Amino acid sequence: MKLVASVGARVALACIALAVLVPRLADAQLTAADGGKLAAPGPAPVKPTPPSTVVGADGGAPSGDIGGCVETVPKGGQKPVVSETFPPRGTSGWAATLAITVRHGKGERVLPAGLDLSAAIEAKKYLKTAGFVIPDQDGGAAAHLWTEPEVKDRGYSVTHLDLPLVVLPEKPGRNTMELPPLPVAVQRANGEVATVCTHPHVIGVEDPIANAPQAEPKKNPPPRPQREEWTALKKALLWGSLGLLAGALIAWFAYRQLTKPKPPVPPPPPRPPWEIALERLDEVRHAGLLDAGRHAEYFDRVSDAVRGYLGARFGFDGLESTSDEILAALKKQAIGFVRIDAASEHNAPTPGIPLDEVRHFLAECDLVKFANLTPTPDQCASALVSGEHIVRSTMPYSTPGATPPPLVPPPSPPPAPAPAPAAAPPSSDDEGST
Repeated sequence: MKLVASVGARVALACIALAVLVPRLADAQLTAADGGKLAAPGPAPVKPTPPSTVVGADGGAPSGDIGGCVETVPKGGQKPVVSETFPPRGTSGWAATLAITVRHGKGERVLPAGLDLSAAIEAKKYLKTAGFVIPDQDGGAAAHLWTEPEVKDRGYSVTHLDLPLVVLPEKPGRNTMELPPLPVAVQRANGEVATVCTHPHVIGVEDPIANAPQAEPKKNPPPRPQREEWTALKKALLWGSLGLLAGALIAWFAYRQLTKPKPPVPPPPPRPPWEIALERLDEVRHAGLLDAGRHAEYFDRVSDAVRGYLGARFGFDGLESTSDEILAALKKQAIGFVRIDAASEHNAPTPGIPLDEVRHFLAECDLVKFANLTPTPDQCASALVSGEHIVRSTMPYSTPGATPPPLVPPPSPPPAPAPAPAAAPPSSDDEGST
């Protein structure tokens, strides 16, 4: 009986000794990894519990529970392979990066919702309880997610996630902390989501002033000038500059338009030759030349009006052309308006005038002008009517007022001058007296 009691006492002492030495050995190993410095005693690292096998909620493949993180794999899916690294040493208040590598099938996406960590409230509380804080993603310690380029002969894809975590131990000094497992979501091509967990990691945390002898608080740094960015002023200056530029362009364009030389006013279209000819003939009619006894001038003005009209109408110089030249030009250039022979008179278009009528008019004018024939008032009036008939008969068909005039018989040729009366023979009474 005494032997059994002695053995029991020795076993109890051995257990007490192991309970005291194991934490010190763990701290000694942690100190050796930091350069062989003496490490203060601290809590022993928590040994990760082996995952217990459970069945997914959707009846899928077996999943695991790692330190509170539940892994789920859809039925028929292949579990992604996760490997990660975490630094064994860190500094309180500084970020330590958890580098996660996920090997998954092609077409699958890691973290389908992206790196929007603002909605991960429960995960932040879970990490804060363990002494870790996710830093602000807008700062200099944001998370990074990228996928390696696809390899043709490789049947899987590899995605990397770098997640910085700020280490904040509860107590000052040297501490040993454990990063709990974190879930990583992987979305398959059909929309199903598989969840895998990282492994727990132990990190030794040093105080920033642990190696400073007689550490004292540092003084505040000297003040630095603060530069304020006036966005409202910048926008006002920008829009004001654009407004000034637009106003300058509008003013320049308006100035160019106002100072641009105006195009000259186009001259009025030339009057048709038939209007001018009829106007001149009407002036001759009301000029009072017949009452003044200026018959030759009357005839000459009628001739000039008709000759000038024929030249302007059919493209030749009528005033400088002889009567024969005018008739030759009319034969070539007045086809349809001047009838060459009497046989075609009934088949010619209307209006039209026989060439013989023009020839007769020009012959009368030549007699008065070159033979010094004094025309009678009736001949002057007949010549004016013939001139107006020639003008109206050769006007264009589409001209307003160019209706076929009634056929006027050609004026009769001027009568031959009467011979002077013969002197009476002397009577017998006269002879006797002589």
